[in-house]
Amino acid sequence: MDKLRIIPLGGLEQVGINMMAYEFGNDIIVVDMGVGFPGEVITGVQYLIPNPEWLERPENKKRIRGVVITHGHMDHIGAMPYILPRLGFPPVYSMPLTIGLVKRRLEEFDLAEQPRFIPFGADDTLKLGNFTLRFFRVNHSIPDAVGLSINTPAGQVIHTGDWKLDHTPGDDFKAELGKLARFAGEGVLALLSDSTNARIPGYSLSEQDIAKTIDKVFDEADGRIIFTCNALILTRIQQMLHAAAKHQRKVAVFGYSMVKNIDVAISLGYLKVAPGLIIKPEQLRKHGDKNVVILTTGGQGELLAGLPRMARGEHRNVRLKRGDTAVVSARAIPGNERPMQEMIANLHKLNVHVIYSQMVDIHSSGHARQIELKLMLDLVKPRYFIPVHGEHHMLAAHKQLAESIDFPSKNIFLLNNGSILELGANGARVLQETVPAGYLFVNESGAGAVSEEVRGERRQMQDEGMVTIVIPHDAKSGKIGPLNILSRGFVYVKSNEHLFRELRHELEKTLGGGSANRDGKHLEAVVADRAAEYLLQKTGRSPFIAPVVIEV
Repeated sequence: MDKLRIIPLGGLEQVGINMMAYEFGNDIIVVDMGVGFPGEVITGVQYLIPNPEWLERPENKKRIRGVVITHGHMDHIGAMPYILPRLGFPPVYSMPLTIGLVKRRLEEFDLAEQPRFIPFGADDTLKLGNFTLRFFRVNHSIPDAVGLSINTPAGQVIHTGDWKLDHTPGDDFKAELGKLARFAGEGVLALLSDSTNARIPGYSLSEQDIAKTIDKVFDEADGRIIFTCNALILTRIQQMLHAAAKHQRKVAVFGYSMVKNIDVAISLGYLKVAPGLIIKPEQLRKHGDKNVVILTTGGQGELLAGLPRMARGEHRNVRLKRGDTAVVSARAIPGNERPMQEMIANLHKLNVHVIYSQMVDIHSSGHARQIELKLMLDLVKPRYFIPVHGEHHMLAAHKQLAESIDFPSKNIFLLNNGSILELGANGARVLQETVPAGYLFVNESGAGAVSEEVRGERRQMQDEGMVTIVIPHDAKSGKIGPLNILSRGFVYVKSNEHLFRELRHELEKTLGGGSANRDGKHLEAVVADRAAEYLLQKTGRSPFIAPVVIEV
């Protein structure tokens, strides 16, 4: 086969859940393995991950030459503990900070083994089967973010990863536009570029502007400062640490992910921290309110994270009060708007002064806006263009942006997760066949994937309640004892005794008057079907039925 196939397994119908497969001949590489967040409240589900079924197939798994990670954010690394074991732990390639964050992430899970980690530098070249990879630094909200030049026998592909152009970035590295221009001069078959902010005009805000805002907040705050941001936005954390040192405030860090990520970044030299700046949480009381900063998790209003718990008065160590200033350096991920609004409302109820992005420039997106996106297209000059990383309306806006600078419409491909784009000497086409895509639902506890059936049961219990029916059964005689019926979240039993008395009578009649020569599973199925039918008929509702056979 002399054609390159680009197969998105996630990231093209939503923000997050990024995973892209590149296939040429007998070789496959995978770029990123990220999580996403459910846009609805799904009981027991913290994350969505890409469906790896196509990669798991034996004929494909053996062809995976490596997993390449563009940077260390959760929407690019978070699914690795779930997917790597299913793929037989292929080697993982990335920049040093990203490797450190991936290792930290995997340590939280009881995995049978660990992958082989191969760090690379921005000027290195990797040879993975038919793929030759080179790298260029991009600006983002975390150090060591890179885009990829992927050379194949079919041509060169530029995969930007998450990026923006920032001439005064939060770390020491500017985007390597000169290197990217050299790659472009060799000829580019296809460009895959970040579409997150394709609908937003202008140029993205510089991290230097955010640093000035943070410094002003520290100047004006009279009491404690409670600062929250994504625990992986290390550029923002560094800005806050600089401001704290300048204003002689000690910093206490709360939140498991925040503590661990800061430890990794400090150990690898990516965070610069003045001696004695960070103190233990229990040392807060030794310092006056004007001399401390509480750095915590919860920028997205996550239920169990630090700042939302403080805002509800449920945090074990911190009680917020009048005079505190809460700084929320984040914008809501799509689907998280309500939790963030509730958190901010709760902070106001406690008479806390709240500063967030709708008020001042306290957060800068790590994603390029329209002018930058046009510059990327002009610089790279690809033959084909594939907008990636975003909901469909973002991809469509990126397509329109390319058309506005006269990029040929016929050479722009709006793909879906599971699409197969084939590129070769004879052109490019989207195949009619697709690969399994969609998402798996997982518990952050590490319990693994949550099936659609389980999700359906949870929704049913949440919406309609549950009825448990205990069935005593004598396996030898086949006799069934008196049924015990319990209701949780359906109807109040004492006020509906007649309903449950009639249900018990109906079930015993169905089971043959108290005896049945059936095994436990059969009994449960019969009882569940009849109870569901009866309660729907009598109440118009469909509670989750949980029959339990007890052998006596």
